[in-house]
Amino acid sequence: MGSQPVIAYAEEPGVAPDSRTETFVAVKAEIDTWRWAGVPFFLRSGKRMPEKLAEIVINFRRVPHPIFGEAAHGGRANRLIIRMQPDESMRLHLVAKQPGDAMALHPVHLNLDFEESFRARRLEAYERLLLDAIRGKLTLFVRRDEQEAAWRWVEPILDSWAATEDRPKFYTSGSWGPAASSALLSRDGLAWNEED
Repeated sequence: MGSQPVIAYAEEPGVAPDSRTETFVAVKAEIDTWRWAGVPFFLRSGKRMPEKLAEIVINFRRVPHPIFGEAAHGGRANRLIIRMQPDESMRLHLVAKQPGDAMALHPVHLNLDFEESFRARRLEAYERLLLDAIRGKLTLFVRRDEQEAAWRWVEPILDSWAATEDRPKFYTSGSWGPAASSALLSRDGLAWNEED
């Protein structure tokens, strides 16, 4: 990590060789409403990944009948990447027609880099959280009913893990997780952002 070798959790001193402590999770979730029917949400979080990164990647659906054909844009869907950490930004990746007579497409992007746009010193995550707590601003805190709803969603997953003898899948420190997390997306013809 950061050009430095690191050991895996299972190699840490004091960790039992048969430990079932999860350090990584990849989930495909769906929201059962008319608005979000058929829209998969892929969530991934883990320890000792190549970089500390928090982002939302929205892959837009491909048009059913691309007028330039799939090969013209490499089969890539347009996507919006909203990055929260380490540097806040929003990037819209599109495929656009190149200027001129030829009907050739080329990937382009629009970039809103908050560091570039706003020169003021940005607060670190916990610095902002503590200042908001002191000021009584609750925008970064979840309400009790939100926390309860989160536990109702997560608890069946934890119960299922507890009921099985399966151990978590191992992955190399400094990697983006086990191969199974890539397979999770590939079943839907997708890939994680760094793999695409």
